[in-house]
Amino acid sequence: MNIMRTFIFSVIGYLLGGLLFARYFSNLFCGKDVTVQGEDKNPGTFNAYTYGGFWCGALTLICDLLKGFLPVFLYARLAGTRSLGLVLVMAAPILGHIFPIWHKFNGGKGIAVSFGVLLGLAPNMLPVLTLAITYLFLSFVIKINPHFYRIILTYALTVLIVIVSTPDLAVILGCMAVAAGVVIKHISVRDTDEKMQVKALWKR
Repeated sequence: MNIMRTFIFSVIGYLLGGLLFARYFSNLFCGKDVTVQGEDKNPGTFNAYTYGGFWCGALTLICDLLKGFLPVFLYARLAGTRSLGLVLVMAAPILGHIFPIWHKFNGGKGIAVSFGVLLGLAPNMLPVLTLAITYLFLSFVIKINPHFYRIILTYALTVLIVIVSTPDLAVILGCMAVAAGVVIKHISVRDTDEKMQVKALWKR
């Protein structure tokens, strides 16, 4: 029963993850897929907002968060956060977004979806808050550029913090799976050869 439940939620998570709302809403509001206008052509929130406007970006963000949140939250309510099946359920929306069956396995980078997945662990807010605070810290306090390096360091540090502060093995492995998916995707579509630059806020 537990194996079947894990399988069902993982499949649902993957299929939901494969729904690229940035493309759907840009087609709705602009009559075409405006996300391809971005340098990285990523069907994500940033390009949806930048090239499609506020509502296109806002709705994309909400839906990308929800498609990560719902399967994880519902599964955790049924099976708990100590079930190792949680690892697969957490990874599924990320894999779906990165390799969507609905779009010939050509998807996005999975950042917004990863926030939704970690939010699904509520009431355990440590992973999602760690990810958010780490990203903001590396963006505004110790600023890491270009964005490619900032993302990799953000997810790596988040995993390390979760490992030392979370007792649940399933949550740790799930966070590792989420981070691995996002990082590998970014490496595979790396769009810069610039060296990493570190600038401290207080050294302006």
